[in-house]
Amino acid sequence: MPFSAQPPASGERYALSASLDNARHLSSLLRAVHFQDHATCLATASGLRVTVEDAKCIQANAFIQAEIFQEFSIQEESVMFRISLSVLLDCLTIFGTSSLPGTSTALRMCYRGYGYPLMLFLEEGGVVTVCKINTQEPDELLDFDFCSTKVVNKIILQSEGLREAFAELDMTSDVLQITMSPDKPYFRLSTFGNAGSAHLDYPRDSDLMEAFHCSQTQTNRYKISLLKPSTKALALSCKVSIRTDAQGFLSLQYMIRNEDGQICFVEYYCCPDENITEAEL
Repeated sequence: MPFSAQPPASGERYALSASLDNARHLSSLLRAVHFQDHATCLATASGLRVTVEDAKCIQANAFIQAEIFQEFSIQEESVMFRISLSVLLDCLTIFGTSSLPGTSTALRMCYRGYGYPLMLFLEEGGVVTVCKINTQEPDELLDFDFCSTKVVNKIILQSEGLREAFAELDMTSDVLQITMSPDKPYFRLSTFGNAGSAHLDYPRDSDLMEAFHCSQTQTNRYKISLLKPSTKALALSCKVSIRTDAQGFLSLQYMIRNEDGQICFVEYYCCPDENITEAEL
């Protein structure tokens, strides 16, 4: 890795610097949350979190742990900035999205602090490209207050089970109804589209079910238009954790294993559809 050995230029002090042998590890995760043009980046000693929100109803977070990077150095307790995710992805894939076998794009990321651009040094095959991306004042992010103590129901599924569900259910439906229960039907996905109602049930002893912790019966509906962006992360993932709290807020946490076998996470939070009344259920 040519960049990890390079110290900052004399006198340069970076609030954040990080290096990756393979920029695809980062770009594939960022594509999984790329449903809006801008993202808020938060770096701490534990790693990098990239957050994207839409309409104050859905939030996506991509977590890249510090251990994933070959070098990860932060000089402050936390570093936060807003950036164009579209531009960042264009820069990360400047050499193309698919490299020749045995080659990869090396990345070094540097950020001097508030008001400065994010600098990317990308190298492939001896060619180095330098990108400077303007940063902005970060917006205040939604706080879904989704701590483990407030989780009412939680299941962990192999991702192939949920991928099959999205392929089989009627996506002309405006909403996806999710039922989680300690009793039958245990875990049910329902749609109400042009062809009528469709239901898909997963028994708690299904081969696809890795964990089942449901304490009470909950049925909530979520706008499919809000959930569709999460299918990008679903396509990359091997497992998905599905959690709800007492208010029906939904957490979808996708476990993604990159080509080096390292584990990263992408999490989506989604508000329930408030237009649905109990009588309609």
